[in-house]
Amino acid sequence: FLGLYKVVADKTPYESIEEIARKVSVGPTRFGHPCFYSPEDIKLANFTIKRGEQITFNSMEEVNGMMAVNCGVVRNNQSHSFTLPLSQEGKFYECEDDQIYTLKEIAEWKIPKCRSRVVKLSNTLHTWDFSNPLPENFDGCLILTPVYEVQAVMKFRKDIVHILSDLDVEVKDITDCYDISSFLQPLSLEDVFERTSKEFPMVAEIMEGPSGSQKPCKLLYPGKEIMIYKKYQAKRVLASEIRSDSPKKHFLIPLSYKGKFKRRPREFPTAYDLEIARSEKEQLHVVATKAFDSPHEELFSVSVGDQFLVQQCQTSEVLYEGRKKVIDVLACEQILSDTYKKVFLPMYMEGGFVEVIHDKKQYELSEICKEFRLPFNVKVSVRDLSVEEDVLAAMPGLQFEEEITDSYLLISNTRSPVESWEIPVYRLNMLVHLLSKDVQTVVPPVTKTTVEEISEEQYYMMRRYENQTLHPPPRPPKKPT
Repeated sequence: FLGLYKVVADKTPYESIEEIARKVSVGPTRFGHPCFYSPEDIKLANFTIKRGEQITFNSMEEVNGMMAVNCGVVRNNQSHSFTLPLSQEGKFYECEDDQIYTLKEIAEWKIPKCRSRVVKLSNTLHTWDFSNPLPENFDGCLILTPVYEVQAVMKFRKDIVHILSDLDVEVKDITDCYDISSFLQPLSLEDVFERTSKEFPMVAEIMEGPSGSQKPCKLLYPGKEIMIYKKYQAKRVLASEIRSDSPKKHFLIPLSYKGKFKRRPREFPTAYDLEIARSEKEQLHVVATKAFDSPHEELFSVSVGDQFLVQQCQTSEVLYEGRKKVIDVLACEQILSDTYKKVFLPMYMEGGFVEVIHDKKQYELSEICKEFRLPFNVKVSVRDLSVEEDVLAAMPGLQFEEEITDSYLLISNTRSPVESWEIPVYRLNMLVHLLSKDVQTVVPPVTKTTVEEISEEQYYMMRRYENQTLHPPPRPPKKPT
């Protein structure tokens, strides 16, 4: 079941660091960095953890022959690192967590052993449909209790056998009597991707194909033999449908997309957003969609329909509560019927602006990425004729949000390969086993890249893992402080 959830902090305390290490996943990814607090001060040799202070558990390590946990606290914007021995006792409570997780992440990282987990559905990112087992408008909490199963391979079968963990059977270890190499070794796409580049190309047989309709090509079904030529990173543009209601569709577009685009007007909620979008290439022309009364005589009050050419950010002196104060302003030229008037808008101005576009040119995707700053609004003006159905051409408008780099494997049919396909490593749940066939170093046939429609959940994951340095700085306060 798809969806995004917030985890509710467990109110039952842990009695020692050893209990936390035994029951909670502490590991190399950021999901494995759980946070706890103690209601009492903890005095260490050269550091005191204050009561209520958030302690992040980063990793396990051996210190002087004893296992300990590498921890950290942030105090006055300074990070302090230390280790806590497993023998450290006390009451440790889980901290509130404002992150949002998928069910898979919660199952793998966030459910402590021998405990259940209370989660709350994240309404902002969730859409209800008839396949959803939850009632419409559900906004309560759910208790997740894991049900485990064992996945196994049998000597004379090529599929995966699923064995429930509560099956009452007697198991006997006969490892020493059997050659383990006679069993198939299931590999996920992540496992294949971790192989060294020298091991490619390779031939594999699909044991379990991806579920659902979102398959990048028709080859991906159990029993099919595929050639895997290489692994690599490829660029995509993350795009979303422009529409006021939800749900919006989301796409990953390869730079090889052969359609053409015309610009669509962008919308800007504040004067600060105008400054971010300003470029040296062309002057930004906007129309106000919302009125704004300036609290300062020195700055301009905006009416709906006012038109501006955006110039640059600068500072201006204003009278504020009887004293002169310097604030950031956006210098613009207001367009009047027969002249221009220089005006200053406060950078914190909460208004609304829509772009006026004078550019009628048709752009290729690579041109837009090179010449303009994303996010950028477009509509397909010439569809990609190299594909039977161009899903982007049906969209009334698209916002290109950012360029991302993702991991792919290049595959084709082993018999009479005419085309090769890029398949995403981290968005396809698939199991293969490698076949011991001699593969000469082969040149892959022509690569067919496709526009990939991704789910709301996958879109959220993309946005979550994006490079944080690409974010604009935080908006200034609405009123000068």
